[in-house]
Amino acid sequence: MARVQCHHVHGEKCPTSSGRPDGLPRGVHRGGGACCSSKGSKCSSRRSIEVTVSQVHAEQLIPDSQCQRSTMYVVIVGAGPSGLLLGVLLARNLSIKVTILDASTQVDSNPRAAHYAPSAVYDFHRAGIIDDVRKQGFTPKGVCWRLKDTTFLAGMGREPEESEYAMAVLPLDRLGPLLVEHFESLPNTEILWGHKLTGVKQDGNTATALVETSEGENKEITGDFLVGADGASSAVRTALFGKEYPGETLKQQIVATNVYLPFDERHNYWDSNFICHPTDWYMAARITPDGLWRVTYGDDADLSREELVRRQPKRYEEILPGNPKPGDYKLVSMSPYKLQQRCARSFREGRIVLVADAAHLCNPFGGLGLTGGFADVGSLYDCFLGIHKSELDIDILSKYSDVRKALWRDMIDPMSRENFHRLWDPAAEKKRDEFFKVCERASADPVWGKSVAGSVMAVRHDFTQYFKSKGGDGIGGFVDGRVEERESKE
Repeated sequence: MARVQCHHVHGEKCPTSSGRPDGLPRGVHRGGGACCSSKGSKCSSRRSIEVTVSQVHAEQLIPDSQCQRSTMYVVIVGAGPSGLLLGVLLARNLSIKVTILDASTQVDSNPRAAHYAPSAVYDFHRAGIIDDVRKQGFTPKGVCWRLKDTTFLAGMGREPEESEYAMAVLPLDRLGPLLVEHFESLPNTEILWGHKLTGVKQDGNTATALVETSEGENKEITGDFLVGADGASSAVRTALFGKEYPGETLKQQIVATNVYLPFDERHNYWDSNFICHPTDWYMAARITPDGLWRVTYGDDADLSREELVRRQPKRYEEILPGNPKPGDYKLVSMSPYKLQQRCARSFREGRIVLVADAAHLCNPFGGLGLTGGFADVGSLYDCFLGIHKSELDIDILSKYSDVRKALWRDMIDPMSRENFHRLWDPAAEKKRDEFFKVCERASADPVWGKSVAGSVMAVRHDFTQYFKSKGGDGIGGFVDGRVEERESKE
């Protein structure tokens, strides 16, 4: 007798072998054939079925562990940019079932990031959204640093890069609906709005989201994997590790505003401008083709949200060139933020994984928070791709956690701090001067400048190098002992 395990869809009634048109029991597969179950998750009953070898030639039996499942099911918590991008990548390229849960009733419309580095654009290509992003947004012309009186200090990239991975600009409140449209156009996808995560549970085969709907109904939604992409206050991270989120809240806080005020026409500003000053530092960047600008400035850390909102006209008049009054501009939105540098103790716990702000935080100057978050998504997509194709084992997720944590520690955290201190900190003046010399060389030598701009690709990590078909061991190493490629070469 040969004993096999039933591996049909989790929660479905387990049919007997008589239900198979080929006479084989569930969980056993003919050579070269697809898995007989429609989704391939582990059966909740885990029943064993006795079959005699005489039912089929032994050499034609493929154990379920070696069968590529027709469908994997991933549940994502958080319908923000990272959760939606991961959902599109999985559903479009792997045709797997994806459910996204979000406590809100719609995409977040607060003013947030808008600039997507080449490393993010790479994954926009893989997700099939880049054409729509470029159609609705634009490629920026240069980034520079100035004094408060607009005196030019340094800059680079005045002529926009024309490569396929050139930076793209589109506010997140516009990228979100675009991603939703792409996601919902794909089969086996759903977004469940008004579903608040209250807890998680898992076993060796599945991960479950415990949710409460806006109508007060309690549900359990179970998949092969659960991804926490639910932001800085992640309920998934809290369910795993409690309120612990190692790191610090910086003493400064910022106010992000969206405004129609023609900095380029009035003050000859570039598309992205960082103004250096001990107290009146800010960033002004064009974020839409029709002239909407993002102005993000600092203010007193002890002020309440209401006080910050009330002070906005005064701060604009104090810090912006020309000392504009409310009648000189059209304020569209504003949102105060605390600045934080934090990293979860692990990005993986069993079949539950964290990405983006749920896993790590940094200040927004230089865009490394969003850049790092999308790099998490690209890495996790590679891992799920490998697991789905039996090229990687599930423990590759531990390698994912280790690599992404190291990239935050060694690159994202220190670089984002330097970007921020460059604006206001007298102690950073020497490093600032050295950085400006790099900008000057990049402008004088376009080839070298292109390499500098492309260095952000180092935030990515190619997990496909561990595929078994490429000589990898499936868990983050190599069978021949060679050294891994820390940076994607694509």
